[in-house]
Amino acid sequence: LAGRRGGGMAASGLSSGDFSDLREIKKQLLSVAERSRERGLQHSGKWASELAFALDPLPLSELPPPPALTEEDARDLDAYTLAKSYFDLKEYDRAAYFLRGCKSQKAYFLYMYSRYLSGEKKKDDETVDSLGPLEKGQVKNEALRELRVELSKKHKARELDGFGLYLYGVVLRKLDLVKEAIDVFVEAAHVLPLHWGAWLELCNLITDKEMLKFLSLPDTWMKEFFLAHIYTELQLIEEALQKYQSLIDAGFSKSTYIISQIAVAYHNIRDIDKALSIFNELRKQDPYRIENMDTFSNLLYVRSMKPELSYLAHNLCEIDKYRVETCCVIGNYYSLRSQHEKAALYFQRALKLNPRYLGAWTLMGHEYMEMKNTSAAIQAYRHAIEVNKRDYRAWYGLGQTYEILKMPFYCLYYYRRAHQLRPNDSRMLVALGECYEKLNQLVEAKKCYWRAYAVGDVEKMALVKLAKLHEQLNESEQAAQCYIKYIQDIYSCGEIVEHLEVSTAFRYLAQYYFKCKLWDEASACAQKCCAFNDTREEGKALLRQILQLRNQGETSSTDIAAPFFLPASLSANNTPTRRVSPLNLSSVTP
Repeated sequence: LAGRRGGGMAASGLSSGDFSDLREIKKQLLSVAERSRERGLQHSGKWASELAFALDPLPLSELPPPPALTEEDARDLDAYTLAKSYFDLKEYDRAAYFLRGCKSQKAYFLYMYSRYLSGEKKKDDETVDSLGPLEKGQVKNEALRELRVELSKKHKARELDGFGLYLYGVVLRKLDLVKEAIDVFVEAAHVLPLHWGAWLELCNLITDKEMLKFLSLPDTWMKEFFLAHIYTELQLIEEALQKYQSLIDAGFSKSTYIISQIAVAYHNIRDIDKALSIFNELRKQDPYRIENMDTFSNLLYVRSMKPELSYLAHNLCEIDKYRVETCCVIGNYYSLRSQHEKAALYFQRALKLNPRYLGAWTLMGHEYMEMKNTSAAIQAYRHAIEVNKRDYRAWYGLGQTYEILKMPFYCLYYYRRAHQLRPNDSRMLVALGECYEKLNQLVEAKKCYWRAYAVGDVEKMALVKLAKLHEQLNESEQAAQCYIKYIQDIYSCGEIVEHLEVSTAFRYLAQYYFKCKLWDEASACAQKCCAFNDTREEGKALLRQILQLRNQGETSSTDIAAPFFLPASLSANNTPTRRVSPLNLSSVTP
């Protein structure tokens, strides 16, 4: 194992979940940040530095010493120093040229990494030059195959350190050899647990909780950060938030990385107010931060907060207008102002800057949908799924597109995929229900609507759709039951009711009670109907009928038990409400 020099920076002595020695952790972070930067791995270096910054400063006597140089390092030092300066100026071919034949781990890594980045840069330039943003790029990184051959030889001879293994994994992933890539990244995490890049690559390759169970990961404190991140990615938000909370308690309360991840987690479970307040806090602590600001802009967009979104867009434009996130924020701003062509233009600009940027593909799909350009929308969503199979918004977007194209079987497939990724999101369930309804699979549709109501219906539409299904099937009692629950739901929110369906519900209930000869209840509902434009005339007509029948001496029927009458606060004359136990809906529960 002599070749594994430079891998010996295990998170020594501190097992998973052990944050008792924060000074030791800070030393390790400072050390790995320096080593990542020496190899041109800026993002890993930045991550470690940000985390180290959140911990208390170390006294001079405890600062980590610079990495010891070997004979080989000394021999390669001149070439390495020259090449690194070219590398920093993005002259990758030039850097690689001067590193040929270097034997030391550090110089060899920089040599291979320069060749890899040179290939990536050429590929991106080619993609931007030759293709429109939506054409399927056949451009490949030409360097990958050679790199794989050379790195696999070194790998077999066990001559790769932690950083080398990481690069080998990246090459395998780019060649779509996912299974091999996962094994190599796990090995890299064992050899060099402190390198965040390897953990992050693993996050992108793990598609579900089952895969996670079968990985043998090193027992180190870094694993906690990895698990919190992967739980967020896999939409296991409760678990993710618990992990982040325990990391904050362990001493990382000042870490902007953790704060931003918590904000993203709340965004993923659509706890919009909480996410917004955390993002605002984050911007106070780190006002020039650009990462995750596109997520922040999504929240402002959903809440239709135009002034705030406008301020954010101007602010980011001042900081750096050619960052992917900035383009997405500006795109969201134009989208909110219904200038969809302009919005799509900015999402295209984002993709020219980084064709692998997931959020921009999905958002661009949404814009094309708004512009009724379904074929372009489908291509954009497909690109998003190629970048990340876990992006439920892209699957959901594809479902919507095929719905517009009136292709319900396709629809069903895509909505199902979205539902698998977000089992507790009522919007996916309602969409699935509508699909089944179109395919005349009414039992399945009922199950979906009922489940959507059970998991907490965001848009408050599931019960109405369920009620209408019961109406179709002449199950008047169940339909009435659903409408009553729906009305209670709407009024218990204390929202200003702008729901069109409220009038529908009152109209149905008025007629239902009328058929049951429950005059008091029927007239209360009919009076409610008079408050809505579309049901006013029917309400008045029904009230006249009830009055006529009462004058003729028809008594209110008592033998039919109403499912139960409206909440007292709603009844016009505040009659005491009768309640019987809610109908047994087990027939429609999945």
